[in-house]
Amino acid sequence: MIQKITLSFFKVLLLFSIILFTESNTYAQSSISPQQLPFKDICAGDIVNGAKYNEYLATFSYLNFASNVTFSVQLSDEFGSFTNPTATTTLDVIQLSGTEQTIKFAIPTTLKGSNTYSLRIVSSNGINSPRAQNFSGSYSFSVFYKDYVSSFLINQNRNTATFCSGGSFTLSVDNLTPEVPESSPANYSNIKYKWYKDDVLISGQNSSSLVVNAAGVYYAELDYGQCSNVNFSSNRVTVSSSSSGSAITINSSLGNPFCASGSGTILTATSGNSYQWKKDGAAIAGATNRTYSTNESGVYSVDVDFGGCIATGSIDLKSNSFNASIDAQDGYKLNEGETITVTITTDATNPTYEWYLNGNLIPNETSPSYVVAVKGIYKAKIAQASGCVASKEFSFKINGDSASSSVIPNIIKLSGMNPYWNIPDEYKNANTKVMIISSNGEMVLDVVNYQGDWPQNNIDFKNVNPVYYYVIQSDTGEKKGSITVIK
Repeated sequence: MIQKITLSFFKVLLLFSIILFTESNTYAQSSISPQQLPFKDICAGDIVNGAKYNEYLATFSYLNFASNVTFSVQLSDEFGSFTNPTATTTLDVIQLSGTEQTIKFAIPTTLKGSNTYSLRIVSSNGINSPRAQNFSGSYSFSVFYKDYVSSFLINQNRNTATFCSGGSFTLSVDNLTPEVPESSPANYSNIKYKWYKDDVLISGQNSSSLVVNAAGVYYAELDYGQCSNVNFSSNRVTVSSSSSGSAITINSSLGNPFCASGSGTILTATSGNSYQWKKDGAAIAGATNRTYSTNESGVYSVDVDFGGCIATGSIDLKSNSFNASIDAQDGYKLNEGETITVTITTDATNPTYEWYLNGNLIPNETSPSYVVAVKGIYKAKIAQASGCVASKEFSFKINGDSASSSVIPNIIKLSGMNPYWNIPDEYKNANTKVMIISSNGEMVLDVVNYQGDWPQNNIDFKNVNPVYYYVIQSDTGEKKGSITVIK
């Protein structure tokens, strides 16, 4: 009996030993061997065929893995350590044979770029490969995702800057539209920069701004390590030093004197940190940019702050346009039967004149004076067609006598001083509808808020003075009558 128990014990012990040996032998023989990588560095984010490129291949062989085991590509952290590795995204798995695979993968777009990444293959059951070599034979290489792949601007796209002697000036990457991420690299926190002074790299400066305390030519470049591209750089800025009282220059885009037409001339001051423009010694509210646009003559000055010292420059800006004035009294109350003469005075060369009533050109009125006989909103336009081509406009309103404000005229004389049907103001509002009908029943006008500008088209007189009929519908009721149009 004792002999049988002893024999059974040895059988169990032998079977357990065989199982342990088998499992140990199987584990020892499981291996992953990465092949040489088909790239030197991973430079994702470049534009290829109109889209950001982010596809890479890693081929490897493996032995003694169960059929349900899967594999993936794993990056180290930015320092080359796998203690806290970086996961990649598997895009495709290409099974080359029963023991060889190629994995197509993408790197994270939020990855912190560096020149010291490593790559390995890992299995789902915890087996890791050795570090893979790139095609240069190195186990360490650059990995970057390029969020921004274009040139960019610094110093508000100004190519000069000045700082106070003994002080400093800050150059910054422009970010004029932060709501549009792709408009500036400053919208991406992972991007680092390389700053240069006189084409020499400034050591240790990799942020989106640089404090400058020495004169020179500066520019920045996006730092993508071995994936950097000299085309991804900024404009060059020439920085000089200044002391308080140094000369400030102001340039006029249209010269001086200038032709005061259109949007005017643009005054540009020497580049600094901040600005305040003045005209004839008085500060101009809101004029705090490097440039100021004006159509007016005068002595313009600007105070430029260089960061610790302020300098001032000025320009006596003159216009070679013309001067003009009008003697109309805006809001004048015109009595029944009264007329007033409005005159334009000017030094323009060979001027031309146009007069308007309620937005309509008054025919045949081309002299510098006009006899006003009816109320309304008037505009006079004077133009100079030679030399400095320019024009000026004057607007004024003539009110009527309230005693006759309720009279609806029934005659329009087209050759007179008021060639329009000008009804009382009480009917010129959004609550009143005005209709005019021809003698043959055709509706020629159907509007609300009528402004006294009918007729706007030529009237066909034939052999008689045409007669029209009006209907005015307002809150106070309806009025009807006839209108006779006379040449």
